[in-house]
Amino acid sequence: MAKILVVDDDSEMLQLVSASLTDEGHTVTSVSDGIAALIAAGGTDFDAAAIDVMLPEMTGFEICRRLRQSGNDFPIILVTARDAVDDRIFGLDSGADDYLTKPFSLAELNARLRAQLRRQAAPSASAPVLEAGDLQLDTTTVRARVAGRVVAFSVKEFSLLRFLVASAPEIRSRTDILAEVWGSPEHFDPTIVDQYISYVRKKLSAAGSVVSIATVRGVGYRADVPAPA
Repeated sequence: MAKILVVDDDSEMLQLVSASLTDEGHTVTSVSDGIAALIAAGGTDFDAAAIDVMLPEMTGFEICRRLRQSGNDFPIILVTARDAVDDRIFGLDSGADDYLTKPFSLAELNARLRAQLRRQAAPSASAPVLEAGDLQLDTTTVRARVAGRVVAFSVKEFSLLRFLVASAPEIRSRTDILAEVWGSPEHFDPTIVDQYISYVRKKLSAAGSVVSIATVRGVGYRADVPAPA
């Protein structure tokens, strides 16, 4: 069905996860460290990856960052015993698509991967380049410009901004945002949305954009885009 990269230095866990995914019909490449993971990704077009965070020498966060820097855009699920909100935010900022905390069931990991693969395969309803006010969002290159100048957003920040701008002037709830940007509203603290809204606001403001994000108390968030002059 899909080619999955699994990275874990715990040999027993690596074997269990790999066997479970193989039973689901996937082709699994299992490695125990970051260097091996990067080498594997350089030679195989993976469809998704499950990466343990606490690895020797190179953490799962670093592996995720390097994969994204190398242009690998397949879904990545980070697996870790660290469940603090700051850890989840750090993982998502590294380029991860989902975050699964230990202990977890193999059935849940399989379900999370299926959800990510469905989202990856679904055709995008949005145009390749979304323009609003002085903001231009290129969904192909995941690059944002304000008045022609490139503004650096993380993958999650970009996805959040794109969703709100594409929805404008509609108000989007935290649940809507979690479902669209993170893919699983049931498994994330809704306050993570507030944190990312703050990141995006600061970057839009620093860039001098006319586009802003409004808070509608008790409802959610809305992108405010001035009408053309």
